[in-house]
Formats: sequence, structure tokens, C-alpha cells
Amino acid sequence: MRLLVAEDDTVIADALVRALRAAGHAVDHAPDGGTADTALATTPYDLLVLDLGLPQRDGLDVLARLRARGATLPVLILTARDALRDRVIGLDTGADDYLVKPFDLPEFEARVRALLRRGRDAQSRRIVLGRLHVDLEGRSAWIDGERLALSAREFGVLELLLRRRGRVVSKDALLEALTGWDEAVGTNAIEVYVHRLRRKVEAAGVAIRTLRGLGYLIEAGTTAAADAAIAHPPADDADA
Repeated sequence: MRLLVAEDDTVIADALVRALRAAGHAVDHAPDGGTADTALATTPYDLLVLDLGLPQRDGLDVLARLRARGATLPVLILTARDALRDRVIGLDTGADDYLVKPFDLPEFEARVRALLRRGRDAQSRRIVLGRLHVDLEGRSAWIDGERLALSAREFGVLELLLRRRGRVVSKDALLEALTGWDEAVGTNAIEVYVHRLRRKVEAAGVAIRTLRGLGYLIEAGTTAAADAAIAHPPADDADA
């Protein structure tokens, strides 16, 4: 999941970004309303965390412009404005939830999880491919009832491949989905994640094929060709 945090308080923003990344999300941070508006107009996000008191462009204006463009991603408003009228205006403008500062981080995390769930139906939250069972909400995967040990980014690769199964996913698409603006991760790291993930899911009858120059495709049914798709797989101790 790719999330945008629009918050001008650097201390709050840093805490929120760290918490969301620890939960396995790719997170971008916009310190003002102008940056947030541009990011939302050019990048597909799964959720927006929006402070109302932003410089350059007010949060309500950012929200109104977002909805005017037809975007339906969930929006969680963060604000020190606790008057009933302010909450009503925020919700009427298109927010999905409203959290008044100061707030506890566990409550923030719970509200984010709830908003992300709303956009998924029960079927999309659980995916079965071969003998691989994946719970997208719980961010966990099993083979024949045995849980796989996956890092946050390995799971992120698996999630994107499964959500786009039947289609080729490029390295750039994986890189964009897994990292925020300020995270220095190269395409060689994506190769490492895919290589490790391929070895973990092949026992489930699942293959991650490499299509040279195009990207990766996940499908049921391992083949020798799929296992040999990367002629020189990256070493496990590469920088991830």
C-alpha cells in the first residue's frame, strides 16, 4: 500500500511515517498543501493522512480538489480543530474519518487499518494461489497451514504481484509501491526481494517468472524455466 502523509509538524510527521512504514507501507510525506495537492494529482495512493492546518494550501482545499478530480481513496483528517462545526465541514468535504490532536499512536494505526479495510471486499482480503494462502489485511501468508517468514518488503512484492496477477509487473512499479520519496532503494534490491520470495513460495506450486526487459509475473505451477529465469540471481546478503 502507498500512503501520503500531509503534515507540516515535522515531529508528528516523522512519528506517523515511521509507524506506517513499520506496518509495511510505502509512505510519502508532504510538508505543505501545495506539495500534497501535486502528489495526489500525479501519484496513485491508497490512503491520505491529511492535516487541515497546512501552509501554502489549506487541508480542506486539498481535500476538495482531490474529490473534485474524482479520487475515491480514503482520507483520515488530523487536526487541532476540535469544534463540531469543523468536524462536520471536514466530513462533508469528503473525509472518511477525523482524528483530533493530540492522539495516541495505536488509535491512529487502528483507524488507518479500518480505512484500508473499507476499500476491500472480503474476497480481495484473502487470496489463494496454488497452495499459497495470503491474508492481505493481516499481512501474512501460509503454505499448507505453515506460516511463511516474510519481511515487510517481501510481503509488499507478493501483495502487488497477487493484486496484478495475470499481468506483468515492472521493476519500476514494484519500486514505486515499496518505497517513499526519501528512501534510497535501487532496482537491484527489487531483484533481491523477488529472488528470496521466489524461493519461499515455490513449495506452494507458485512461480514468479522473470520476463526479460518487462518485469515479473506470478502464476500457479512452478516450472524449470521459471526457476532459471534469472541466470545470475543476486546474493542473499545483498543490500536490501
